[in-house]
Amino acid sequence: MLTDRVNSLSESITIAISTLAAELKAQGKDVLSFSAGEPDFDTPQVIKDAAIAAINEGFTKYTAVDGIPALKTAIANKLKRDNNLTYAPNQIIANNGAKHSLFNLFAATIQKGDEVIIPSPYWVTYPELVVYFGGTVVEIPTNDESSFKITPSQLKDALTPKTKMIILTSPSNPTGSVYSKEELTALGKVLEGTDVLVASDEMYEKLIYDGEFTSAAAVSDDMFKRTITINGLSKSVAMTGWRFGYMAAHQTEIIQATKKLQSQSTSNINSITQKAAIVGLNGAADADIERMRVAFKERRDEAVKLINAIDGLSVYKPDGAFYLFINIKKVSNDSMDFSKKLLENKGVAVVPGIGFGSEGYVRFSFATDIQSIREGIKRVEEFVKELKTK
Repeated sequence: MLTDRVNSLSESITIAISTLAAELKAQGKDVLSFSAGEPDFDTPQVIKDAAIAAINEGFTKYTAVDGIPALKTAIANKLKRDNNLTYAPNQIIANNGAKHSLFNLFAATIQKGDEVIIPSPYWVTYPELVVYFGGTVVEIPTNDESSFKITPSQLKDALTPKTKMIILTSPSNPTGSVYSKEELTALGKVLEGTDVLVASDEMYEKLIYDGEFTSAAAVSDDMFKRTITINGLSKSVAMTGWRFGYMAAHQTEIIQATKKLQSQSTSNINSITQKAAIVGLNGAADADIERMRVAFKERRDEAVKLINAIDGLSVYKPDGAFYLFINIKKVSNDSMDFSKKLLENKGVAVVPGIGFGSEGYVRFSFATDIQSIREGIKRVEEFVKELKTK
């Protein structure tokens, strides 16, 4: 009854773990969850006020499929101000979250036989969508020794005549690694003379703790022309439930193709969200963003210190995002088993690294209060000690 296409999809492992943790908590069990990929902060009041005003003003009708003009102007201004990228309105589209952006982008560009290069560990949705649209995933493995970043030589070796796209994520989910301007420039030089597209997922752009953020499209004219920039406000402005993402691309035909697809599927994104997003993009919530960033940095530093003090575990100190990708290889070679037993025995929810394409690791989100982080890592330490005595 179901298509092979939909049967090829797997349930998001992050959602599955979060759901299991919520079920155990509902049963009255003491559960600390570090599996969710969303900030624990509330959406800034200035953004909520803009949404309330939009409702009261009756801004509740259909809008243009790709977003109202004021929203697209706000996106363009943000990209110019923050990233030194210049896009016209017809090179920008607003979507129902960055996951929707990726779905539409892959639908418009990937077909059977196309190869898509994905560095691993990767966000769980990337390979699922590539396969859904008939593409072939080509993984480039990385690890904590390489700061979870690919090298130009690795990229060069992965390229074939069938390569259609490479997906770059900076800062990364699940590792928090951030590519420098020099590293992106070097990768871009490898692509010169090819028709390979770059999908640059920059959702965690504002959550940088060390170094500076560089947009992939900004490192050279060649990279600008081949890159589709994907971003939103879910992580940086705590707007996960509002469902706002966007794409911008020099290749206008890509944006117009996704607009055509969106017109026949979801149509415009929520009208109220569009009004609220303008405020988030224009800088009115920058003080709130900085407050969250500072809190995340404090949590990161504390969590890294505590994890690295546990005999048998180690963790790369991430430059961005709000995740630790913890190396558990000295105590377990089965991240799923480790995660399930940790949840069942100690009430701590983390996400198995196998779901991100990297066995021997687990993802720990520090998007929660520091007291919970300390208690959770204390339980992890107890669990690891018990494993080592068996």
